[in-house]
Amino acid sequence: MQLKSLATAKLTAKAAALFAVGALTLTACGGSSTPAASEGGIQLINAGKLTVCSDVPYEPFEFQKDGKTVGFDIDIANEVAKDLKAELNIVDSSFEAIETGTALTGCDVSISSVSITDTRKQVMDFSNPYMDDDLTLVAKEGSGVENIDSAKGKKVGVQQATTGAKYAQEKGIEAQQFEDSGLLVQALEAGTIDAALGNQSVLGYAIKDNTQFTRVEDYATGEKLGIAIKKGNTAMLDQVNGTLKRLTDDGSLAKFKTTWFGETAK
Repeated sequence: MQLKSLATAKLTAKAAALFAVGALTLTACGGSSTPAASEGGIQLINAGKLTVCSDVPYEPFEFQKDGKTVGFDIDIANEVAKDLKAELNIVDSSFEAIETGTALTGCDVSISSVSITDTRKQVMDFSNPYMDDDLTLVAKEGSGVENIDSAKGKKVGVQQATTGAKYAQEKGIEAQQFEDSGLLVQALEAGTIDAALGNQSVLGYAIKDNTQFTRVEDYATGEKLGIAIKKGNTAMLDQVNGTLKRLTDDGSLAKFKTTWFGETAK
């Protein structure tokens, strides 16, 4: 996940919510900032609960459906909580707070389509990668867009401030930029653009049940997603990596990917 364009009101609301969580954490611990221990010696901010920061909504990773928070990341979060024998508590946080690590003052982990980068590694630790999130070019059948070269001169859309926008520029494509992925997908479906270039996770999900569109070409950019953990919290890091290994070994992670992204997910 790259930079998300968020309205000021949304940022303010999420920042306030995160601050409130931090305040509740202190009172829940009797005025102390010492986390409560859970079974197995893992330290949790709130006893019996795995508190997870996530930027909701960002389909298909985390979003509201029928009054519940669901998505690919949420499936993984539920499994981490299950292994901890803890209740899952989702905190809606801004992505700015998540990517800078400040969200971890009020949460045990952050699970929100966070790309692992060297810059972010300076302020937080990351689990082993749980998903590759390279780029893809999506186009409508019959559009004439069959690869990146044939997209030149066509109406191609990208989400601004993302690797997709950067990649299009590098390839000499004058792309139309959209504020968020939702607007990009809407433009594709409405036919105001011929193709969309962006992360496989979001665009693959958007077209997985629509036979009018196809992924015409993928591009390896090396982006990998990981779970963010407070720097130095090796006990939680080992626990999270243990859950990810179990999900990989028993095939659950592959099933989650197919559910949310379709058969072509990596």
